[in-house]
Amino acid sequence: MTQPPVGPEVDPTPRPIPARIPHRGRAVDLEPLHIRHVPELWQAAASGTPAADAGWAYLGYGPFASQAALRAQVASMAAVHDPLAWAIRPHRTGTVDGWLTLMDIQPGNAAIELGNIWFSTRMQRTRAATEAMFLLMRHAMDDLGYRRLLWKCNALNAPSRRAATRLGFVYEGELRAHMVVKGRRRDSSYFSILAEEWPARRDAISAWLEDSNFDPSGRPWESLRAGN
Repeated sequence: MTQPPVGPEVDPTPRPIPARIPHRGRAVDLEPLHIRHVPELWQAAASGTPAADAGWAYLGYGPFASQAALRAQVASMAAVHDPLAWAIRPHRTGTVDGWLTLMDIQPGNAAIELGNIWFSTRMQRTRAATEAMFLLMRHAMDDLGYRRLLWKCNALNAPSRRAATRLGFVYEGELRAHMVVKGRRRDSSYFSILAEEWPARRDAISAWLEDSNFDPSGRPWESLRAGN
């Protein structure tokens, strides 16, 4: 009797759960998120300005009306291991200018997501922003051996979709009416990088992050598009 098709065999060993440890890059440090970061984050958020408030449009929280409200959010994020959050400290500013997380951590499936990314306006589209994401991507895939790295976002979030493509994530499709966020329907776009795709993505991003690719003001000579 003909057997039904099945997927290829993979290593079923559960992957390690990420630890709450710092990561250091050439242009940025990642520090486990803590309430001590709140004063710097409050300054970075500059709540109340249109440009700053727009950065919260597709997240499930923010903008924050007060530093106390921001502190409550940070305290909540710092108290759990999924999502596991890091504060982002670019070397150029020396201040905490955002956060990001590893989340939906599935050791048994060797799958993990990079998400909950918030960059202040002064950090957006910088070398530090790219390296912050890359440090966690590399940690998940190289250090911990995950097989699937996920990126998902609101389907209307054009900057996030562009960022995923720029970093080499492959578009998988859309989940319609996937979530309700701030009282509104959210369709979610899914992207991924698989283990066999990762080395080429890693090498492309690493090359882009080289010091030789940046002028004295921090602008890159070459653009990044890590995908095929």
